[in-house]
Order: sequence, then structure tokens, then C-alpha cells
Amino acid sequence: MPINKELLEILACPKCKGDLKYVKEGPHGEGLLCPKCKLFYPIKDDIPIMLIEEAIRVEEEK
Repeated sequence: MPINKELLEILACPKCKGDLKYVKEGPHGEGLLCPKCKLFYPIKDDIPIMLIEEAIRVEEEK
């Protein structure tokens, strides 16, 4: 289930407080991506896991 647009507008990266982008299907599944920090916060059971320790570092796409 896609994340609510209103929720996405108020969520921010816990590390840099920047905007997040919703990723429906990516190499790490569904989640929220911080383009600035290059951190991916997975969504498990429709709940975004917004812990820096649980984030996945992603490489820049070529």
C-alpha cells in the first residue's frame, strides 16, 4: 500500500531533516529515500522504519 501523501509531506530524514522520496519498488523493496544522505528507510508492514541504525546506505544511480 503506498504511503499517504500527507504523511510523506510531514516526514523528514531523521539524520539531516531533509525531504524524503517514496520508493515503491527498488533494490531494497518499498521505502523512503533521503537523496541528500543516501539513506533508505524501509517500510515494513505499512510502517516506515525511521531509525538511522536501521537505514540502508544506497549508492548513487548511474
